[in-house]
Amino acid sequence: MRCTARATILIAAAITGLALAAPATAAAAPASSVRGTAQAAKGCITVTATIPVGHSPDGVAANPKTNTIYVTNFLGRTVSVISGRTNTVTATIDVGSLPRGVAADPKTNTIYVTSELDNTVSVIDGRTNTVTATVPVGRTPIGVAANPKTNTIYVTNVDDLTVSVIDGRTNTVTATIPVAAGAFEVAVDPKTKAIYVTNLDTETASVISERTKTVTATIPVGDIPFGVAADPKTKAIYVTNASDNTVSVISERTNTVTATIHVGFEPRGVAADPKAKVIYVANANSDTVSVLAACPK
Repeated sequence: MRCTARATILIAAAITGLALAAPATAAAAPASSVRGTAQAAKGCITVTATIPVGHSPDGVAANPKTNTIYVTNFLGRTVSVISGRTNTVTATIDVGSLPRGVAADPKTNTIYVTSELDNTVSVIDGRTNTVTATVPVGRTPIGVAANPKTNTIYVTNVDDLTVSVIDGRTNTVTATIPVAAGAFEVAVDPKTKAIYVTNLDTETASVISERTKTVTATIPVGDIPFGVAADPKTKAIYVTNASDNTVSVISERTNTVTATIHVGFEPRGVAADPKAKVIYVANANSDTVSVLAACPK
């Protein structure tokens, strides 16, 4: 697999379940992480259930229309289907080797899962919980995002330095877009039809136009940019920088970083809740989630 040292470390960490080492001098999480935890407690956010799934769960996606959650089991070659109503696993679906990313299209009730070792994307019918197609993509597919408005799916291929564009109607790759080294996670803003890709090895985020299928901007962010999320309401993009312990806030209007927020140690996953105007950041080496207020327009 063609990866730089830092990309290899991150992928190995995900496989083994180990996190990158925190700074030796750090005795506690940064203050912003503590504030986030306090905010979560203040808003009565509590763990209401713990659900057993498969071996080494990695990616997670939700279909709000069906109240169904999908979890990729990285070392189990399966996807666990969870009912949001009962918090129980209702189905286990066999997919490819080393399933990593997962995205749900609520409009078509279709789920897309990247299989890192097979270089494929499994297409799952959310109604029947069966794999209806397997789409070959580039080498080492990791991230996946769907645009429900255009029925288009985007997949990052780490070792090819590309993004595969899949037509959801035909389940075929219609374009392959070159991006920077270490393309890892991907997010899409359905309103602006802009795609955002984190590039682990160049400390940048690529902006892709859905219309032209080309990179329109490259934005410098922090060290080891990992996760990415789009907030269509505020037109803000959030990128976690795993080595900096920060989140870069990008303005969609200007394609510039407007703020850098310190969170917990080794932030990875990030999700935006536009309705609640809240951003959630998973800090892998702090065992915390930082809760951030969404930036105003």
